[in-house]
This record gives sequence, structure tokens and C-alpha cells, in this order.
Amino acid sequence: MTISSSTGIGSGIDINGIVSQLITAEGQPQFDAITRRQTAAQTQLSGLGTLKSALSSFQTAVQKLTNGNLFTATQAVSANTAIFTTTTSVGAVPGTHTVEVDQLAKSQQSITATEYANSGSVASANGGTLNFTYPAGSAKTAFSVAIGANSTLANVRDAINAAAGNNGVTASIINVNSTVTPGTTISKLVLNSKDTGTANGFSVGVTSADAAGTGLNVLNTATPANYTTVAAADAMIKVDGLAATRSTNTISDVLPGVTLNLQSAAVGTVVNLGVSLDTTAISKTISDFVTAYNSLNSTTHSLGQYAGTSGGTNGALLGDATLRNISTKLRQDTSNPVTSATGNYNSLAMIGVSIDKTGVMSLDTTKLTAALTANLSAVSNVFTSSNGVATRLNADLTLYLQSGGALDSQQTSLSSQLTSFTAQRADVQSRMDSLQASMLKQFTAMDAAVGQMKSTATYLTKVFG
Repeated sequence: MTISSSTGIGSGIDINGIVSQLITAEGQPQFDAITRRQTAAQTQLSGLGTLKSALSSFQTAVQKLTNGNLFTATQAVSANTAIFTTTTSVGAVPGTHTVEVDQLAKSQQSITATEYANSGSVASANGGTLNFTYPAGSAKTAFSVAIGANSTLANVRDAINAAAGNNGVTASIINVNSTVTPGTTISKLVLNSKDTGTANGFSVGVTSADAAGTGLNVLNTATPANYTTVAAADAMIKVDGLAATRSTNTISDVLPGVTLNLQSAAVGTVVNLGVSLDTTAISKTISDFVTAYNSLNSTTHSLGQYAGTSGGTNGALLGDATLRNISTKLRQDTSNPVTSATGNYNSLAMIGVSIDKTGVMSLDTTKLTAALTANLSAVSNVFTSSNGVATRLNADLTLYLQSGGALDSQQTSLSSQLTSFTAQRADVQSRMDSLQASMLKQFTAMDAAVGQMKSTATYLTKVFG
């Protein structure tokens, strides 16, 4: 209720001022208590959000170590990257091979011998049909292109590119020097197969009423003189001395898990290809895990810290039991031995990953490299076996982060509390408004009584004075 400033007519007292002060004295402590609880809940809710984000980031690093493929990761090295480069994927087996590139795969390119004045020159007076076909056994499907009468060279190009069923040929126009009239720029039609390999080469047949040797008929590949052609070709290589032919220069099915990217042909040049375990990638993933753990440890420490008398700020989750439980459980997951491990290693400490008394994790790269070299499978078991560090960490992190889990339940409860504070504040305000109205009524009655008494006193003074 809004109070307008006024002075009691009978008493001369600032009734509204007094009532306002009394209402403030009555209601402000209640409002302050709600504000304190609201601030505490908001702080805790924010802290839980920070904790969930840190746990999620840590789980991302952990999950990379649950993937057993990491510990079979390989790398391949070409002794001559000018001839071929190489990459590996799942399934590559360490070993040494030789590769010889005798021929690169090529796409067909056919350039018209006919010279046109420009792209707007008429290429067919009567129109007709261009019929594109592919070699027997090709995965491509033949298609036809209808060309209208008086079509220009640009019209022919566009019709080929837009033709239904055309998934193998692109048409373009080049503007070059004339070989017939020196010093003149002319246009030619260029047809390219979209894919390399002999199976993707094409032929063009023509059905047209144009005179022989003119119009669309000059696009018939049955007459070799109509085009300057670079024939489609397959890639030809030898791996360990054995021949292999493929339609593309990217070959991934000769050596399982190994992709060869052919760069140039060099008949008779034998290039060594080495495939080895990629311990560098494994070491980096473990190093990233250590970094992520320390980041999480720093966050949990900050959220739960007690400032004491230092003048600092207490952590948002100071005294929170869930935070303590999570910190303790993750510490146990990383420190306890791996009961499912086989071989020479059964803990992080044995492969060079240790945690000091402050909870900071560190990595001894020399010790890790030695373990990876000595027994890669055993190191993998430390992380990925049924009781492995990454396996149990991932399981616990999933529980903490899942919908309806401990953290999610706390957040839901706090959100409900924050909603209730709004209702509590409104309830207090309603009670203060009612109290204010009651007080104003009482003070107004008192003021009237005082005014009446003053009036009576004045009358008596006049009568008996």
C-alpha cells in the first residue's frame, strides 16, 4: 500500500510517517531473510552448474580412453610423399611394405576441334539429340540430351549439365587462341568425366538433321577428329611387387586400414611404406586426460573452499555433501588398482600417472613411453578393461550427470525453492499491506478522538475562561 505524507488534523502527528516506519520495522527483517535464502540458493544453483560443466568436460577426456581403438591406433609413413602420401584407420596392421606407382587414374577430357566465334555462336541450326554412353560394366547410366533448333554453344553446355540422369559428365566452355586464325580468340566446348577411371569414360552419339560435319554432328565421338581427347585411365600400382588396378587415385582397399593417396607416377621407383603403432597419439590422449583431471580438481576445490578469516569468498558449494562424495569417488577411481588388468601393469601409477597429496595429477612421460613400448596391451587394460580406470570413471560420471541423478535432483530442488521465494515475498507484502491498513485506521481514529478532545477543551475554555 502506498502511503501519502500527511499530518493528523486533530493531533498534529505525522501519522503516515509513523505507520511507514512501523511497517518497515515489521516487514524488512522478513524480506531480508527471504533475500538471504534466495541468494544462497542462487549461489548454490550456480555452483552446481559449474560442477556439472566441469564433470562433463572431464568425461569427454575420459571417454577417449574408453575406446579400445585408441590403443591400436597406427600411423603410416611414405618414404617419398611426392609419389604418394598415406593415412591409416582401424584395421591397419603394423608392418613394412613397398609401393610402386606406375600410372595415375585420370578422367576423360574431350575438347572440340571446331572453333566457335564465341559462346553465343549457333552450334546447331536444326537441333537434335546427344546420346552419352559408358563402357560395358560401368556403374554410370547412359543418358540423352535434347538440343533445340538454333541452340548456341552456351545452350548446348547448359543442356548437358542440366540433363536428367547425367551423373557422369560436365560441360564447360573455354576461350582460347585460334589455331586457324592467329591473333583471334575463339570458344571451344570441353567435356569432362566427373570421375577418374576407364569405366567412367564416355562416348557421344548424335542424332541430328544438321548437315554432315556441321552443327551437332561435330560433337560425335565416333569421328576421332572431332575432338582432342585425353582418355580415361585407371591407377596402376604394385604393392610388395604385386599389381593392383583401381579407378581412383585414393586407394584404401589394397592394404586393410591403409589409404594410399597417389600423387605422381614413377615407373620403376619403389617406395617404402612403414605402418607402426601411433604411441604419440596415445600419449597425447593420456596427457589430455591428466590436464582435464587437474582442471576438474581445481574446480571442485574452488567450489568447496572455506575462506576463513582471510577475507576471501567461500566456495559456492562449501559443505555440500554431494561435492565431497564426488571428489572422493573420482579420486578412488583414479587411484585404486585395476583388478581386471592383465600383464605387468595394474594402476595409473605404474604407467607414470600419479596424484600428489593436494590432488594434483602429473604425468611421467618417460615412464609412460617405456610402458607403451614394453606392453601396449597391458597399458590399454589399465584404462579400458572391465574395471579399468576410464571404464569406472565413465560409469560414475554418467551417474552424476544423468537426468534425475544427484546433481540434477539438487538443481530441481533449488529451482523450486527459488520459485517459492517469490511467493513468500508476495505473502509477506500482502500481510504488511493489511497491517498497514489496520494501523492507519487505528491512528486515524485516535487522531479524530484527539481532535474532538481539543475542540471540547477549546469550548470549555471559552465558557469558563
